[in-house]
Amino acid sequence: MLDLETERLKMLTDAHEHRQREVMHHQINIDNYHLAIEEIETKHPEDEVMLDFANKLRDLLASSIIEQTKEIIMRDVIAKQLEAQ
Repeated sequence: MLDLETERLKMLTDAHEHRQREVMHHQINIDNYHLAIEEIETKHPEDEVMLDFANKLRDLLASSIIEQTKEIIMRDVIAKQLEAQ
């Protein structure tokens, strides 16, 4: 017979781990975007193609920060459910 509470706890635990990995994934991207933008500004300040790329990276950076914040909220909500167990 299926123990629904055990299954629920496993699902919450798996979801929490997944959200934590997503937060880390976004942080890696955020760090990479920051570093790439700095490198372009330092090493390619006159290259229009690279400056355009840096602008695209700024858009990706902003998006990643927003998405990471969403993941953090969801991770924390799941953690609260786990703590209530």
